[in-house]
Amino acid sequence: MTRIMIADDHTLMRNGLKQLIEFDNRLQVVAEAENGGQVLENLRNVELDLVLLDMSMPGISGEDLIARIHGHYPKLPILVLSMHNEPQIAQRALRAGASGYLTKDHNAETLLAAINKVAGGGRYLDPRIAEQLAFANAEPRDSGLDSLSDREFQILRLLADGLGVNQVAERLSISNKTVSTHKTRLMEKMGFSCNADIIRFAMTERLSR
Repeated sequence: MTRIMIADDHTLMRNGLKQLIEFDNRLQVVAEAENGGQVLENLRNVELDLVLLDMSMPGISGEDLIARIHGHYPKLPILVLSMHNEPQIAQRALRAGASGYLTKDHNAETLLAAINKVAGGGRYLDPRIAEQLAFANAEPRDSGLDSLSDREFQILRLLADGLGVNQVAERLSISNKTVSTHKTRLMEKMGFSCNADIIRFAMTERLSR
């Protein structure tokens, strides 16, 4: 039996995923989390075989949370289930330690196949993202994104979605000052002079929703 934790900040999504997953009698959902803190707490208290992880949750999340989990539990498979279909985001998740990456718009059969493959020690990458990466690697270019830290990249995406500093701070459960510091650093690294530059760049790189 594969013991799974579902980590997603939307209750309806967790409930739906649990119902889908438990159609497969090889799988059992033994823990749920709606933020990064609960994920880490469950890891300390519950025996798990796989973490099914949303990229965007309150507090520590995304690449930061993946790296934290992988650092403390290197043999625990992490399958990211995300609304983001941008190859840059998938690459960062995999580099941080995720074993697989799948977008939320797939059917139940694809999700269950990805879970079982990753739980069995394999790796899984959403086929559409794999195709985008294949074409991108054929014509490599330097967008400057690799110079950003995980947190800077996360804040860049939220700013590109039109959130202000206060809203970003609330979303990530960090202080306004911390967001402002990261924003200043990422703008310096990327050569941005205003928010419009962030939005234009994000549209070009398909980082914004």
